[in-house]
Amino acid sequence: MPADLRTQAIVLRRTNYGESDRILNLLTPEGKVSVIARGVRKEKSRLAGSIELFSVADVVIHKGHSDLGILTSAKMLRFYQGLLSDVERLELASSFLKKLSRASDQFTSPEHFSLLDQSLSGLNQLFPLALVETWFSLNLARIGGEELNLVRDTAGDELNPVLRYIWDAQEEALSPNPNGTISAREIKFLRFLLARPLAHATKIEDFERLLPLITPIAMK
Repeated sequence: MPADLRTQAIVLRRTNYGESDRILNLLTPEGKVSVIARGVRKEKSRLAGSIELFSVADVVIHKGHSDLGILTSAKMLRFYQGLLSDVERLELASSFLKKLSRASDQFTSPEHFSLLDQSLSGLNQLFPLALVETWFSLNLARIGGEELNLVRDTAGDELNPVLRYIWDAQEEALSPNPNGTISAREIKFLRFLLARPLAHATKIEDFERLLPLITPIAMK
């Protein structure tokens, strides 16, 4: 990291420190960064109100000799305040923060930031909870190198658009079954979710019918 980094950031976790400081774990396009926001808890702090949970901020971080950076500037760009008035959405958003925190500890990907930002935005816009969670889970696995197998079935054969399938959790693949609930339409929707932004999924005419069929696969 250069001596001064200007980037966008989402707070993953914050911890009060001393009388007026706060330690922040931030997710940025450059990865996870820990910083100290000095005096942020003071009423007249210029940082106060600019770096909150469930918001996106433009920040400047100074990196010295310590692993802990210093937050020198912050300007809120987006605040997903609608999450704070809905318990279910707040709980799901909080789980996203924890999962991205763990994932970003293992490796750094610019996609982590976009994944979290889009998911929080979707929850704030009242997208169906199942849609946001399914899209998040599918793409978190993809970014981590564990993308859902939507090419071949349990026997190694290419998926056939005229067949129906069930999900084989042990083999982590689709298995042909004439009574299966997964058809070419569900497979196409799964591929769509893995390739397109979350907001685009709401444009699919029958996405609400498809969701109950594919969500168990995404949550494998």
